[in-house]
Amino acid sequence: MNRPLGHIAVFCGAMIMALLVRVTWVQFVQADTLAGDPGNRRVQIEAFAQPRGDIIVAGTAITGSQATAGSDLKYKRVFKEGPMYAPVTGYLSQVHGATFLEGVENGVLSGKDDRLSLARGTDILTGGKPRGGDVVTTIDPKAQKAAYKGLTDLDAKGAVVALDPRTGKILAMASTPSYDPSSFAGITPGESRRFTALERDKDEPLSNRAIRETYPPGSTFKILTAAAAIEHGAVTDINAPSGAPAPYQLPLSTTKIGNVVPNSQCDKVSMRTGMQWSCNNVFLDAALKVGKDKMRETAEKFGFNKEQFTPVRAVASSYPARLDEPQTALTGMGQGSVTSTPLQMAMVTAGLANEGRVMRPYLVEELRGPDLSTIEKTVPELLHQAVSPNTAKKVQEMMEFTVSDGSAGRARIDGVTVGGKPGTAQHGADVRDERPYAWFVSYAKQRDGSSPVAVAVLVDAKDMGVSRADIAGGRLGAPIAKAVMEAVLNR
Repeated sequence: MNRPLGHIAVFCGAMIMALLVRVTWVQFVQADTLAGDPGNRRVQIEAFAQPRGDIIVAGTAITGSQATAGSDLKYKRVFKEGPMYAPVTGYLSQVHGATFLEGVENGVLSGKDDRLSLARGTDILTGGKPRGGDVVTTIDPKAQKAAYKGLTDLDAKGAVVALDPRTGKILAMASTPSYDPSSFAGITPGESRRFTALERDKDEPLSNRAIRETYPPGSTFKILTAAAAIEHGAVTDINAPSGAPAPYQLPLSTTKIGNVVPNSQCDKVSMRTGMQWSCNNVFLDAALKVGKDKMRETAEKFGFNKEQFTPVRAVASSYPARLDEPQTALTGMGQGSVTSTPLQMAMVTAGLANEGRVMRPYLVEELRGPDLSTIEKTVPELLHQAVSPNTAKKVQEMMEFTVSDGSAGRARIDGVTVGGKPGTAQHGADVRDERPYAWFVSYAKQRDGSSPVAVAVLVDAKDMGVSRADIAGGRLGAPIAKAVMEAVLNR
């Protein structure tokens, strides 16, 4: 070989080697980056190239896949009773991505989960299209309907969460105002405009108020204050006079806090009577006696200060570490710095109804392959023994008395033992100018003493057009909680 040909051969060999190195780099090092590049339309085409698995409620699919004409994105997502189930399913859009179960369980629904590799291999061998698996939820459709109807009948912003205290199953999760995920599932300009309008809506319909927003829990937090006071010995007899005067002067302050009922009705009364009429003074005093550290310890055992994954992420409710004495007292009535999601207050209520055992909340019962085989099944898990069974029973006694003879009477169900607590939480820089949040928490018992359902209801009455005097948890929230409990009990 002459010298010029040798140079050419070396040069060609170097070019081939460089090409092989580059191909190897792209295929094995940059593959994930390129696959996830928003500009890579092939990934989007592949994602919508075949029907997707479904999200299941009580054996019925509440999602589907619809063929689209005139687009290289062959299928788009459709949702049945979309607004009612949106806080559960989330959305799947050809333009705007996925949220909630559609996002978290995308691997199973799309068929790309590693646990479906055998099914994918079979599809390749037989020439079949990839098939997605199904996500079976814990939702009770009748409870979900009762929750959603209760909120929409009020034309209210708000949320409802219902749990099975024995297992942690989420039986209902509603948030209003809501949206129809089908309305912007495709790629057309009209669908994009609808999504933009939802994003800009001042009422924030895309927000999941049940798990992604926190609020002052108001007087519903008194059930946790009572549990902490009994558990840590600050209250040894729920029927003994508390000695807490009404109105109650905050420590290190000239501020006095009164009650909705006449102060004479709450002056120095027992914790049982304090729960019955929601006497602020009793619970301000109890929180102060327990102290900020033990109050926070009890709150954290019920789930505060930690995100929950259902598997959809729920933001952390907050009981702060740094509180002075006046701030600590205010947390006793669910005001000041304490905040909670509706899911968290449902967990507190469920834990007390379950003899102090707080179960980890979960939304997915089972993941199934395209052949209906089980690839994962959720096993109920104890989160914390928040308080002793004896403490829980004493709080149950007070909550049940509050329903039978107190401020939670609208939650009564004939022939059923119900425990409940209404709450009204102030918010805004000047509480005199802001309509408060209306809360209600409750549980129902079966004849054997176990509870199959605990509920938390939040109604944001700011824009409802009702008078401030008519905003109360017992008035607005209790009928919704009752309807949800009845739906579960009648199941």
